[in-house]
Amino acid sequence: MAKCFQFPRGILQICKDSQELFSVAAERFVSIAKESVAMHGGYQVALSGGSTPTTLYALLSNNTYSHRIPWDKTHLFWGDERCVSHQSHDSNYHMAKDALLSKIPIPSENVHPTIGQDQDPQQAAAQYERTICSAFNLKTGENPGFDLILLGLGTDGHTASLFPGTLALSETSKIVVANYVDNLKAYRITLTLPVINNARNVIFLVSGTSKQDILLRVLSAPNTVLPATLISPANGNLEWIVDAEAAAGLDLKTLHCLQ
Repeated sequence: MAKCFQFPRGILQICKDSQELFSVAAERFVSIAKESVAMHGGYQVALSGGSTPTTLYALLSNNTYSHRIPWDKTHLFWGDERCVSHQSHDSNYHMAKDALLSKIPIPSENVHPTIGQDQDPQQAAAQYERTICSAFNLKTGENPGFDLILLGLGTDGHTASLFPGTLALSETSKIVVANYVDNLKAYRITLTLPVINNARNVIFLVSGTSKQDILLRVLSAPNTVLPATLISPANGNLEWIVDAEAAAGLDLKTLHCLQ
């Protein structure tokens, strides 16, 4: 059973292994869905890309969880996307389609991927912002209030496609930007910090020994200027669901955790 701790930067759940991590995350996905539908009649989620959430999406698509999720009231968006075709195996949408979308009874109009990101990143970012504004019925200057934003943690401290030293970190007025990442020599489409920090629930999923050092840095030194340390929901919940391998370097006393 996962050990749950309260600490200054949110809630930390340490799972014995990756299998438990994904089970805990799936249960949270279901419970937030029920809360959201009860509160306002719908469930707006921004999915994470990368390798870690693939198993979670596959889990959500099986009978243990899928029938407990109101897919007809669920709207799925993406926290970030690579600037490749949706047919590419590098596409976050492609991964989610294979692992989740193709296996669940979600209406096609409830799925909101980016469009044209492989052709014109700037135009695609602007179009995705319009898509989000329409879906949330936003007025000028308003940010969407996602019920849940799922995030990963890169070994360099990036999350979504907010990479260290990139211009997107200083963006305060846009919902979506095309962020150029010099190390990758490529653009990424990403939600901005004000949007992520306006969510009701933000959940980081962190797994494996390769994440030990960066998880320690992010959780132990909140003043470190890394993208992941800038995630701090103004009126929402921040959760870290991690496995024992990723958490091996943490000193819970230093983190001021309360179980």
